[in-house]
Amino acid sequence: MSFLISELNGDPSLATFSSLPLLPTTVNTDLVKEAILFLKRSGLPIKPRKQWPAGGMPKYSVKGKIKPEEQAQVGMSLCIWGDAGWGGMVQEGRYQDGSFSDELIEACVALVTKWQPSPAPTWVTAMPSLRHPNLVPDFAKSLAEALGLPFYPALDKIEHNQEQKYMANSTQQALNVDGSLAVNQENVQSGSVLLIDDIVNSKWTSTVAAWLLRHNGSGEVWPLALSQTGRD
Repeated sequence: MSFLISELNGDPSLATFSSLPLLPTTVNTDLVKEAILFLKRSGLPIKPRKQWPAGGMPKYSVKGKIKPEEQAQVGMSLCIWGDAGWGGMVQEGRYQDGSFSDELIEACVALVTKWQPSPAPTWVTAMPSLRHPNLVPDFAKSLAEALGLPFYPALDKIEHNQEQKYMANSTQQALNVDGSLAVNQENVQSGSVLLIDDIVNSKWTSTVAAWLLRHNGSGEVWPLALSQTGRD
């Protein structure tokens, strides 16, 4: 401090110590808990698509506007992919552990309880994958059990496709999903359903899944994802 005062043409002998208290050397645990809860705040809407892409989806023979009764409802995601709250835990579960933790199940139960979709879901299904066939279904089964709801594998992945994040635009993302999903009619239930996924990128996958489920007799489809990328 003497050096700084001298460099600023001051007289170090005239300097006085501050009367302010010293900064603490310990951490306030209550503030830490509040910060963690803030970072782990959850409940980010997933807005449904209401129109098929330009040119439609040839393999599903659909184009134009999606009928309201065949659209997904406004869904929810726990976090943004890679954020400082739940995002890191989702990444670890997907790419390191090969499964999602019980803490994420508890967080999703709390989210659904807070969300209160109406009409309330009466069953749970999962987004299928050929790349990670057990990752999301296993999580969905555990979440269904925690929610006291039955799980039915009502969707099948019948065609391998690239991950949506590698597609250049929304139309390519839509065509990338075209024909890749099928419905298992025996497992479709008539009540409204929670549709579980780990990551929502383009919303085309959940759009097609909801259309298939509604088209085959399910009730309202409520997408619930662990994370979303924030891109359309």
